[in-house]
Amino acid sequence: MEKMLLKSTTRHVRIFTADVVNNDLQFHPKKLTLDLDPDNEFIWNEDSLKKVNRKFTVLVEERAGKNLDDYELRKIGSEIEGLIKYLLQNGLLSYNPDCRVMNYSMGLPKTKEVL
Repeated sequence: MEKMLLKSTTRHVRIFTADVVNNDLQFHPKKLTLDLDPDNEFIWNEDSLKKVNRKFTVLVEERAGKNLDDYELRKIGSEIEGLIKYLLQNGLLSYNPDCRVMNYSMGLPKTKEVL
């Protein structure tokens, strides 16, 4: 049986059962790689990136010994999406006005006019 790279893709999170080697994904059955905000919809600061990476690490560690299947990858991706929304709603992350498409996928930005 051929070993197959699995991935879970949401709007802002891509997770692969792979390792990055020379800028290429190589299948690794016991390692997950996170591709965060591939469309650059947000402006990230160091603190927000650390929070997301820390949450990703915790979620992966919680699944130690489990099969890294589609279901588990989707659960991790959904939890990371939830954290991104929390960061955005609490002003710890902002939309990137230079993003090629502004669709406010996590809700309209909060401004003084709508508070």
